[in-house]
Amino acid sequence: MNPDSLALLLLCSHLGLDDDSAKPLTLREWHPLYRRLQAASLRPSDLLTVSTGDSPLDLSSDETARITSLLSRDIQHEIKRLASLGIYPLTRADPDYPERYRTRLKDSAPAVLFYAGERALLGQPGIAVVGSRHLDDAGKECAAFVGNACGISGMVLYSGGAKGVDTISMESALEARGTAVGVLADSLERAVRGQKEALRRGDLCLVTPYSSNAGFSVGAAMGRNRLIYTLADYAIVVASDAEAGGTWAGATETLKNGWVPVFVLEHEQMPEGNKLLLQKGALPFPHPFKEAPIRLQAWLEEKAGNVKHPASQPSLF
Repeated sequence: MNPDSLALLLLCSHLGLDDDSAKPLTLREWHPLYRRLQAASLRPSDLLTVSTGDSPLDLSSDETARITSLLSRDIQHEIKRLASLGIYPLTRADPDYPERYRTRLKDSAPAVLFYAGERALLGQPGIAVVGSRHLDDAGKECAAFVGNACGISGMVLYSGGAKGVDTISMESALEARGTAVGVLADSLERAVRGQKEALRRGDLCLVTPYSSNAGFSVGAAMGRNRLIYTLADYAIVVASDAEAGGTWAGATETLKNGWVPVFVLEHEQMPEGNKLLLQKGALPFPHPFKEAPIRLQAWLEEKAGNVKHPASQPSLF
């Protein structure tokens, strides 16, 4: 592990911490510290060797105590435990960190990720498929179709790894001998145990910005939605509630920021949220899709037309 990556892992992850430990830095806390490092011509790794009390960072006594506590802990045992499960850390200081997170999310990109499986899949050309856990027949058929199409065409299927749309589309992609990425909001360790074969083959990557054994929370599920969209080239919303829930929040945020073209499943019995997303500028995705699965990528490209991603400069750390 390179020294900058180790520093980020110590400062911004929960590895090796208990209830009585100093809390890791949030992104909102990390970025002011990083700007101070830049102003002092220092790198994150310099915090490992330079006393924060003697550094030119103008830290308060509380900040100094907290950073010192975080940097002084031993996380090697926990890193080895995770490695025994096939789980590894990936930080913004690593060259293999997804470039799409750097350029699209910039300062909002997670400082630390944990992943299992084929890391190289992160950011490869693909389609994000999102939607409710509760689906009608049209939604189930759409999720299965897109997963199958990704498998046949060689595009990565990006999902959230939850029940419903996520599971149907991911299983369909893997059954078609394709590849998939699941961006999880909780329980990476449990998910790894349930996907050993696909992970072993290198057909799947499971990744999370949270602790590998984190429990479910609504806030975490909402927070990871943008991480699904911003890895992909296109997004297909199968079913969305109206003005509520993670699918709605992720889709409207993506439309606002122009990260990727957003398509929404359109059919007679579509949910109210689908109708409202179409009114907000999402593109219709027809049911049934009348072209061959291998044509899906070209069809999306044609329909997206002049939708362009905004140019942005990546944030290094």
